[in-house]
Amino acid sequence: MSIVSLRRLSIWTPERVRILDDISWEVRAGEHWVVLGPNGAGKTTLLSVVGAERHPSEGEVVVLGETFGRTDMRALRRRIGRVDPALRMLDWLQAQEAVLTGLHNTIWPRWDDWREADYLRAREALELIGCGDLAGREIGTLSHGERQRVRIARALVSEPELLLLDEPATGLDFPAREALLASLDALAARRPALPTITVSHHLEDLPSSVSHVLLLREGRVLAAGAARETLTSDLVSACYGFPIDVHELDGRWAA
Repeated sequence: MSIVSLRRLSIWTPERVRILDDISWEVRAGEHWVVLGPNGAGKTTLLSVVGAERHPSEGEVVVLGETFGRTDMRALRRRIGRVDPALRMLDWLQAQEAVLTGLHNTIWPRWDDWREADYLRAREALELIGCGDLAGREIGTLSHGERQRVRIARALVSEPELLLLDEPATGLDFPAREALLASLDALAARRPALPTITVSHHLEDLPSSVSHVLLLREGRVLAAGAARETLTSDLVSACYGFPIDVHELDGRWAA
């Protein structure tokens, strides 16, 4: 089943500078994609299109069966989970309360609306990524890595049909990064049908559950396909314009 289908997608600025150029790409149910490329390649712009946050300048976009230009974008966004490290969470909320703000995509709590069943959903979302013990902790007491895992649970609480992660490992130290990647691998194992798209800069930040890779350079697709066929030294070097030696061990990647 096709989850994301882009056909000859292009985006340009009012000054006619192309950010994305002639992108054709398809994501299917159960696939775990990572989008890699240098700064300015168009990764975040591509994610904003897939997340139903902007329309293309040219081309066709179909996400979760809905064609842009013929669908309610607000309703479509409610079916998509987005994990952004810049998302603000109020320090004085408990982690389970911060997760519940994802039900209405707001940073403010809605205690009058939440029922015990909702709190159970929040705790289940935290358990799903292996941090159920954080449920009663205040956000202000959590580390950067723990907060990032809470953001993932927040994106999952509304049971999205597609999960987008924008550089989820940014700013994490080694142990926190490994805990985050373990959470993503656990999510892939427990919800195998849920497709994910992750934007990243570093091969070391990829979980072993990554199945497919899209390499972007200067707004165009350089290569796209299965991870082991795409993450080669030649292709990654061409993508970044710099000689890079790529290694894989037990599903983890290094440059």
